[in-house]
Amino acid sequence: MTAILFGSISTLADTSEMQRRAFNDAFAKHDLGWTWSREDYASMLGGNGGASRIADYAASKNQEVDSAAVHSTKSEIFRTLLATEGIEPRPGVLDTMAKAREHGFKLGLVTTTSPENVSALLDSFETLSADSFDVVVDTTAVSQVKPDPASYLFAVDSLGEDAAHCVAIEDNEGGVASAAAASIRCVAFPNANTTGGDFSAAEEVVDRLDPNRLSTLAEGDNA
Repeated sequence: MTAILFGSISTLADTSEMQRRAFNDAFAKHDLGWTWSREDYASMLGGNGGASRIADYAASKNQEVDSAAVHSTKSEIFRTLLATEGIEPRPGVLDTMAKAREHGFKLGLVTTTSPENVSALLDSFETLSADSFDVVVDTTAVSQVKPDPASYLFAVDSLGEDAAHCVAIEDNEGGVASAAAASIRCVAFPNANTTGGDFSAAEEVVDRLDPNRLSTLAEGDNA
């Protein structure tokens, strides 16, 4: 048995620009006077963890900021945007999940975001829910954010699988590094703000998911 592991909510739907907008709205609510441009935000996406990004940015400006509080506001805004504006699945996602089920592969969602954000995203889909996955990993499962491999190790263990028989789909450098550290082959599926990243540790870089190719990788063919 093999498994396909989606490595972030933005591998299911490209929420990157919505997330950036939520950050900027949160900064305004906290009277920080910050605005992250697309270039600013893209430069921060080599690693994971929104609260860490806020803390690092505050330090670079010699400001003391309650990064956890700002990030909590950002997450609330993000969830509201998901509920009011909706999202669409990324190219090939639904076909990949259907093909995985047809082949008897397990499916995982392996994030280091909050369960509330995961639920808000899945609630925005008409065809997906937590029940679509055999395992969903969020911050309640592991405390270490990517590129630490903890989230992937937890997923593989929960599924009772061998990492060598799993394939991860990731949209940022930190996610790819996390999968590699867990000895899981990874397909890079960059979002709108991570297309310039270094994905040399991935098996390949794609702009849409090909269920047949992923099935081949999951079956253990590295050719």
